[in-house]
Amino acid sequence: MNFGPAWIGHRRFAGRIGTICLVLLKFEAHKHEIVQFRARRYPMSDNRPAAAQDLGGRIRSFLFAPVLPGATLGQRLIGCLGALAGICVTGFASALLYAHHPQLPLIVAPIGASAVLLFAVPASPLAQPWPIIGGNTISAIVGVGVGYYVEQPMIAIGLAVGLAILAMSLTLSLHPPGGAAALTAVLGGTAMQHSGLWFPFVPVAINSILLVGTGIVFHRFSGKSYPHRPAAAVVNAHSTADPPPALRAGFNSADIDAAIAGLNETLDISRADIGTLLREVELQALLRQRGEVSCADIMSRNIVAVTTADRPEEARRLLLAHDIRTLPVLDAEGRLAGIVGLRELAALPTSGALPVAAAATARPLDPAIGLLPRLTDGVSHAVVVVGDDRRVIGIISQTDLLATLARPGAVSAPGLSG
Repeated sequence: MNFGPAWIGHRRFAGRIGTICLVLLKFEAHKHEIVQFRARRYPMSDNRPAAAQDLGGRIRSFLFAPVLPGATLGQRLIGCLGALAGICVTGFASALLYAHHPQLPLIVAPIGASAVLLFAVPASPLAQPWPIIGGNTISAIVGVGVGYYVEQPMIAIGLAVGLAILAMSLTLSLHPPGGAAALTAVLGGTAMQHSGLWFPFVPVAINSILLVGTGIVFHRFSGKSYPHRPAAAVVNAHSTADPPPALRAGFNSADIDAAIAGLNETLDISRADIGTLLREVELQALLRQRGEVSCADIMSRNIVAVTTADRPEEARRLLLAHDIRTLPVLDAEGRLAGIVGLRELAALPTSGALPVAAAATARPLDPAIGLLPRLTDGVSHAVVVVGDDRRVIGIISQTDLLATLARPGAVSAPGLSG
């Protein structure tokens, strides 16, 4: 079916769909900020009877029970809109590219499967740009080759898919729809008849490139990071041979490798993401067990600070006089502009303006135990506690948090203390 000429008359409809997509994308991107604002503005709004909460949970579970962890109904709806936009844009752009070759197919079936991965599970290693483009194209090349040399269809169909998996594995482009691309090339049909040996490139490669391009733009609006970038590996910030503090206790990369080998399964998640997930699990467990102490409970309130107009000499004098390592830096309106410490001052030339570094911040009601990752990263020595207007309320140093952790009675969860 050739959609090219017909689509020109539907630009108004496409514009309306685009507007709806943008509105939903903006809502999804700011959803967490809205929830946090409501929690601060209406702190008692979640104190509903247990029966009402249980009923609400059962209704949500009945309407949407995700197969993959972390999925929500809102994210799935965004994924549906993404697939709609991706397939439509790919088909429309292909129609323009093939305007002088109407016999060429606008889009091939494996692209639909690629769209499911790209928009429903964009963090999957199988849904990244190279697996989509390379996996589909390489598999189609394999299918064309098998179809050309193997005359027995029953053997050719299995051989094409098997060799496609091998080729994708060797080129680090494993992508499930690639198997369908190889199978389509072997089975022939209208797409192969019109494209011939060019089938892996026109339309498979072109379709894949257009789909990935649309996905990159779409995920920028939805607030997702695509292509997915795993969290940076934890490194020693002091340039010594010791492992960073976060890796000296608990699990390390060798433990992750051993656990994966013990499962004897291939997981659809990168090794780096597994490490990030496990560290977040550790933090959430600490928050559950020891999260009742807030930042406001342990922060220092008598703030020693400088302004952006102060000279480096004044900052150095205050740091030495108060025997501290970090000073908040305030702008002309009294709001937090950043921090300055001995490290920044030591790197400063003999003269110059006050060096201001980015500040790690928290809110007064945030759990104090949640500051552990930032205060043990080897870089941050203090976290500045600010209000909604970015005005400094207090500061929590590594010493403040350590003193709190050293008092089990102050941080144990109810029912756990002796």
